[in-house]
Amino acid sequence: MTIQWFPGHMAKAKREVQDKLKLVDFVIELVDARAPLSSQNPMLHQVLNQKPKMYVLMKKDLADSVYTDKWLNYYKEKHIPAVAVDVSQKQDIEQVILTAKQMSQEKMERLKRKGIRPRPARAMIIGIPNVGKSTLINRLAKRKIAKTGDRPGVTTTQQWIKVKKDFELLDTPGILWPKFEDQVVGYRLAAIGTIKDQLLPSEEVAVFVLNYLSTHYYSSLQSRYKLEEASADVYHVMESIGRLRGCIESGGNVDLEKTADVIIRDLRDGKIGRITLEAP
Repeated sequence: MTIQWFPGHMAKAKREVQDKLKLVDFVIELVDARAPLSSQNPMLHQVLNQKPKMYVLMKKDLADSVYTDKWLNYYKEKHIPAVAVDVSQKQDIEQVILTAKQMSQEKMERLKRKGIRPRPARAMIIGIPNVGKSTLINRLAKRKIAKTGDRPGVTTTQQWIKVKKDFELLDTPGILWPKFEDQVVGYRLAAIGTIKDQLLPSEEVAVFVLNYLSTHYYSSLQSRYKLEEASADVYHVMESIGRLRGCIESGGNVDLEKTADVIIRDLRDGKIGRITLEAP
């Protein structure tokens, strides 16, 4: 399976990122803490060249904290600044600002030595759709500037945003790459809601989720859906969940599509527990 999805506005956004890159000192890439590698955009890595970059692992409150720590250590070993963020926590927002200031400090000192008056550091903020970029920007700016929503593709234009007097952010639309060669990447992104639900059948995504949870988070799965015993048959598990949640068609059969939607929504909302879908 190869998922292809590259709307015209995303091709335009990629060109704009290339054009504006020379205006910024560094890049802040937002990824989802539940799938930090899968939610990176490999296409933008080619575009960004050698620009310094920091990672912000968004939605850490939905991710497994053990794995979040592993990811932060992974970036630390590679000497890449990284911060995990729950946007409702003020200290996390302050940590993003502090890390950004540290990244720009050397350049600001260089300008000072040249007799140039220091200016606010400038960063481009990038990320795939629905990673929480607009919400973070609003928290950084302490006012509602960027539109937010729980669906991909809310931000469609670039804009400059001032964050205190410390630095300026260039917001960019969420950009996906043209196709997912690895179907597991596609399933992870579909599960956490960063690609449109119409792109993959919900049953396939739910089967992927149940298989993963059965292997890595069975106790959370069992607790959420009152499963009596482990089963190797994922459709047997899905039917049990469907009956528990009342997803019944006329005739008494389980409506698998409705059941799949329930499982996916529960995962996204954190109702199954704090889940991470990949390790470093």
